[in-house]
Amino acid sequence: MLKGWLIYSKKDIGINQAYIDWFIKEAALQSIELELIHRENLTIGVLNNKHTVLLNKTLPVLPDFAVVRTVDPMLSLHLETCGVVVCNNARIATICNHKALTHHYVNPLGIPMVDTVYCKKLDLPANPPFPYPFVMKEVGGRGGQQVYFIKNEQEYTAYKKSLPATDFVLQSSQVRHGQDVRVFVIGKHIIAAVLRKSHTDFRANYKLGGSASLYHLTKKEYRMVQKIVDHFPFDMVGIDFLVGLNGELLFNEIEDVVGSRTLSAVSDINLLRLYVKHISEQLMNRQGL
Repeated sequence: MLKGWLIYSKKDIGINQAYIDWFIKEAALQSIELELIHRENLTIGVLNNKHTVLLNKTLPVLPDFAVVRTVDPMLSLHLETCGVVVCNNARIATICNHKALTHHYVNPLGIPMVDTVYCKKLDLPANPPFPYPFVMKEVGGRGGQQVYFIKNEQEYTAYKKSLPATDFVLQSSQVRHGQDVRVFVIGKHIIAAVLRKSHTDFRANYKLGGSASLYHLTKKEYRMVQKIVDHFPFDMVGIDFLVGLNGELLFNEIEDVVGSRTLSAVSDINLLRLYVKHISEQLMNRQGL
């Protein structure tokens, strides 16, 4: 029987308990033993000159695979080095959890996106590169958090002083505010897309109170998304697009630790069943079974 670790930070378990239970159940239905592991109980590093993983301070039998549901690319890299198959892999986790890196690697594919500038806090220009209003995002923000809509010079000055020392992307806001499209992807397959809307916020995130409906990609949009999918070794991600002023999709970001609340709310697609099947097939292929 295949065995896997489902890794969460303790602070994220409560709000995700139903998802965790569902994931473990779907794995069991496909003869996979999936165990919830608290990230805080793992110790990784070099001990006695060897890459080592400790669980509760003892050497565990490492699993066949791990699904890392917390933003920790170093953990993913270390587990891979120790022979564990990690979903998503460390390279995908590194790129997708850094908004500037994501734009950097997607741009050569010719995917339309809004004008985007990369900045460290110390290097934020006195005069922003875009007319007001524009958007500032911390490169590691998730779920619509650490995203700031800058309406004027006073707000820009205030945010420059108050925001933490980190990296940012600055983006033009010439899009339809409060709308975006999330495309759910497993492996090389586009599963479905959801249109998210908010009438009260420039962000359309479902968890921030937005609404959602199933979205049917046009043939042109499908080909554009598939171009991204074909380029990266995804396991399961959400690819997000802003909606341009003329209704066109503009690349925004890729969610590595993607949930399925929106898709479950608007369809009967069992995303985790498909994901577990994908993981099982990948492991079987690696083992030559």
